[in-house]
Order: sequence, then structure tokens, then C-alpha cells
Amino acid sequence: MEAAENSSISKSPDGLSTRSISEEDLSRARIYRLIAGFLSCPPDNFNLQLASSLLGDDGEFGTSVNNFAKIAGQTAVDVAGNEFHDLFVGVTRGELLPFGSYYQTGFLNEKPLARLRAEMTKIGIERVEQQKEPEDHVSSVFEMMAGLIEGAYGAPSSLEDQKKFFETHINSWASHFFSDLEGAKKSVLYAPLGTIGRLFMKIEQQAFEMN
Repeated sequence: MEAAENSSISKSPDGLSTRSISEEDLSRARIYRLIAGFLSCPPDNFNLQLASSLLGDDGEFGTSVNNFAKIAGQTAVDVAGNEFHDLFVGVTRGELLPFGSYYQTGFLNEKPLARLRAEMTKIGIERVEQQKEPEDHVSSVFEMMAGLIEGAYGAPSSLEDQKKFFETHINSWASHFFSDLEGAKKSVLYAPLGTIGRLFMKIEQQAFEMN
């Protein structure tokens, strides 16, 4: 499952590592990028069509994928754009503020962002100059997580390093954001995406606890 990439962070000059990555890890990275793609900017026709082709199993997570695919196939690109604007942009601000600092402190540009920037420097992740949003936007940290899994910043990160990044910069707040996205007044297309995100965070947390 993967939407076209709308990157707000840059990859290493060498691109993805040639080291073998398991199919399970590739699938995890695709889910991170799918969610990031729809949260970074309004989806275009290609991404809506791609989302409409997703197929899940009969489990809870698979059902949420199928619901998202169904609604994506019924949503026109201008309608999706208006929903994105209402949720995340607005006239002065959108219905939701998808930033780690906000969810953890109630304010933007606080210590969680500083910690993330320090981690980015350590890993070698550079901010894209044209990007206006702070780096703790949910789409950015999800892209970073996908890059760690795939090896976009060198060798693929160990499970231990992935877990550390996840617990510090994602799990500490993202589930709350996705729950808010599920229940947001303006959420139609984005409500099942919120469900996907919330359930995926639970799956990731359980998987890390087992390792």
C-alpha cells in the first residue's frame, strides 16, 4: 500500500541502501508513506485512484483499509482538496494541528520539535528548504520512520533504533492525533485514514514490545 511520495525531508545522496530488507519491513514502510502522502498535501487523482485499489483482509486493520479504499474511489479530487483544507489549513487554522509539539505540550515549536531536530542531525536527515511546516508534522515523522526502515539515510536501522525513534517521536502522540482525525467534524475521506493510522500505531507498538 503506497501513495505517491510528497516528501518534506530529503534522502541521503546515495538513496536507499542496497542491503536486503524483509517484505514485512517494506510493507511497514509503505504504510508509513501512504499515510504521510495523504497528510502532507491534498491528494491528486493519481493518489485517490491508487488508494481506491487498496485491498485489506477481514481483520480490523484490513477492514479499515477497505473502507478507506471505498471512500477514496467515491471522492472527487476537488472534494478531497476542500476536506484537506478544512482539516489542516483553514482560514486562520484548520480543525486539527498535526504536530508533535502541539499534541505533547499544547503549543507549537516546543521541546519535542527541538528533540526531533537533534535526532535528525544525528541521523543525517536534512530539512527541505521549501518546506514551511515544522519537522514534527505527522507526515514528516512518518516519512522519516519509513526512511529508517528502508535505509534511506544509510543502512536500514536496527529494530532497536526504530523502536527508539518510534517511542520518542511518534508513539508519544500520533495515536491521539489519529483518534482526533477519525472524529473530526470535517473528516469523510480522512476518517478511515485516521482509523488506519490509529490501528497501525497499535500494531507497531505491539510488534516492538515483542522484540
